[in-house]
Amino acid sequence: MKRSFIALLIAVFLAVPALAQQSTLKLPPYKKTKLPNGLTLLLMEHHEVPIVSFEFAVRAGSVADPAGKEGTAALTADLLRKGTKSRTADQIAAELDFIGGTLSADASADSTSGSGEFLKKDLAKGLDLLADVLLNPTFPEEEFKKLQAQSIDGIRSSRDQAQAVMTNYFNAYLFGSHPYARPTGGDERSLAAITRDDVVKFYQANYTPGVTILAVVGDFSTAEMEKLLAEKFGNWKGSGERPMILPRVPDPALAKGKRLLMVDKPDSTQTFFRIGNVGISSNDPDRVPIEVVNTLFGGRFTSMLNSGLRIETGLTYGARSFFDRRTVRGPFAINTYTRNETTEKAIDMALDILKRLHAEGINEAQLTSAKNYIKGQFPPDIETSDQLADLLVDLELRGLDQREVNEFYARVDAMTLADARRVIQQHFPLENLVFVLIGKASEIEPLAKKYAATLDKKSITDPGF
Repeated sequence: MKRSFIALLIAVFLAVPALAQQSTLKLPPYKKTKLPNGLTLLLMEHHEVPIVSFEFAVRAGSVADPAGKEGTAALTADLLRKGTKSRTADQIAAELDFIGGTLSADASADSTSGSGEFLKKDLAKGLDLLADVLLNPTFPEEEFKKLQAQSIDGIRSSRDQAQAVMTNYFNAYLFGSHPYARPTGGDERSLAAITRDDVVKFYQANYTPGVTILAVVGDFSTAEMEKLLAEKFGNWKGSGERPMILPRVPDPALAKGKRLLMVDKPDSTQTFFRIGNVGISSNDPDRVPIEVVNTLFGGRFTSMLNSGLRIETGLTYGARSFFDRRTVRGPFAINTYTRNETTEKAIDMALDILKRLHAEGINEAQLTSAKNYIKGQFPPDIETSDQLADLLVDLELRGLDQREVNEFYARVDAMTLADARRVIQQHFPLENLVFVLIGKASEIEPLAKKYAATLDKKSITDPGF
């Protein structure tokens, strides 16, 4: 799963030594260009190590899955490496192993992304492999059936762990008929309904240069790389006229009132719960102040939620809140788990902390602490060129540019307590909430009725979400 955008900014700051000596972030220069067929290229030279990293994104994810065949985008992405017109899956794997390269792809809600990383000395072979799997996949029937069966088995086995399926249940219940309700990896029924022909049609309809971004970061000459990419991808067929815009996904409606889904898992000794509503989009103008407030509310170890539910009471090993920012408004949620016997106490505490956030807001010391945390917290291990390529694609997908990085510190510093009060009222729902509980219904369903006027129930063994 991709890092959050702010995690990417932090990664870039740490990954580029020159940035670490500055009081502001500044994205290294890069070139954006387009091939005549519409393919967008983002090229950044980065010569610290002899590595070249590729990141591509096709603007088609699970929201483009045919109805009743959810998981098509995911299967298509996973099958790219499973055979081309000139290579079998084993040959692709062997050639990658021989040069120590990496090549992978997966689907999210809004897009399909892939990455490859190779030593500079192996650039020609690595680029040839990348172009082959992206442009010439054959989706062999045997590989399709094998992956289909593995995916169905994976969905079934994931039900043994509530945390593994919570996102699917919550998004399905929150978004209803909206495309964001679809499980990215599909479910038992939808995966079984997909045919190899569906995968081929999905690829042909969606993998076109006019809606594809390719970022390259590493030890190369921009002029030479541009020439190499034109040679490899210039003949890719597709309309260059299709505009590079985000998918036309309707904005989901906010949930009104309170409703609760009880997912019965009779053998569970713990209750996993998620509470939330529709949140914000990738380019919401309040994204930075929301991140600052959420850091305090549930985004770090010493947050209000984790302090209350873990540090002070021991009700859980971890509690957090998050905004999943997508093309249009994704989910906002509070997420944690607790023992069956402390379910009511934990839910009450989470709701009380949310109420306290609304009633008391945050103070100047907390605001300063969150700003410093966001600006100064760095992941411990960063693959430099890979993270930069990921960031470039992420910016392009969101319709953003280098100002998102270059002005980031200024936007954080400019946030005020008035901004905090406003975003708390607007973006941290209090009265309109959706609850999903996964646990032993015989013990927790009676108490669950107090949280919502509408209570729905499913068994974790039922197919679908």
